[in-house]
Amino acid sequence: MKLTTPEPIHVECKRFSGVLSLIGDKWTVMIVMTLTERPRRFNDIKRTIGGISQQMLARTLRALERDGMVTRAVHPTVPPQVEYTLTALGRSLAAPIRELGSWAGAHIAEIESNRSAFDEVKDRR
Repeated sequence: MKLTTPEPIHVECKRFSGVLSLIGDKWTVMIVMTLTERPRRFNDIKRTIGGISQQMLARTLRALERDGMVTRAVHPTVPPQVEYTLTALGRSLAAPIRELGSWAGAHIAEIESNRSAFDEVKDRR
């Protein structure tokens, strides 16, 4: 019988950090929520989100595609049309994002008040 040594916790944290950094990114959140409505083309996503650069949108969509959360379909038209759709995995991420959004909405006034109070005290130091 071969005994295996359990991996240290920090190894598991390292594995999770890449996924958490992607799903915790504001652009990922915005893209996933935009694609929950329907499949969209690149420029439609860009217009809907607003404020995201073309490079950042392309990079984030590529990362989501790599992780299996988004599929990219190229339609044979002139010029070619590319459409992005959430996969089942991507749709499963939308629910926790909505929950975080609800939490943020319920606590935004309190957080803003705390920030103002902190900044006032900090400015007096």
